[in-house]
Order: sequence, then structure tokens, then C-alpha cells
Amino acid sequence: MGPTLALLAVTAMLGYAIFGPTGLYAWGEYSQSVEKKKIVLSKLTKKQGELQNRVNLLDRNRVDPDLAEEYVREKLGAYHPDEVIIPMEPEPKP
Repeated sequence: MGPTLALLAVTAMLGYAIFGPTGLYAWGEYSQSVEKKKIVLSKLTKKQGELQNRVNLLDRNRVDPDLAEEYVREKLGAYHPDEVIIPMEPEPKP
């Protein structure tokens, strides 16, 4: 009876080590998840750089006049009646 229980316990531990949440099969899923997260991180890092550049251009002490005018006109809808607004499509991302 004792060896049978010991064998069952060892089998259960091996099964958990292979099929459990941190087992051998989970390693493949973890590496795929890490790769996906790295892609998302690189996209977010790029977006953060773009936003930081925009913040720097809108700094109170040294505002870029063209960007400030564009921002104000966009937010307030402050266009002259004789102006023609041509929306531009964003550049396609590679």
C-alpha cells in the first residue's frame, strides 16, 4: 500500500511539473506572451516619444508658433470664412 501511494504522489508531482501553470508546456506560452508584450512595448515607446516631442514643442517658455496655431485652430474651430481646409490622410505605417 505504501509504495502505491508513493508512486501516485510522484506521478501527481510529475504531472503538475509538466502540465501545471508553471510547467513545461507553460514555458512556450510564456515566450510567445513575452514576444507580444515586447511588440506592444516598442509601439508604446514610439508613441511616448512622439507625445514627448509634442509636449516639448508646446512648452510655455518656447512654444512653436506653427504648432500652437494649428492646435488652437483645431480645438476651437477658429478658421477664417475664406479658408479652405483640406484634411490630409495620415501616412501609412510600414
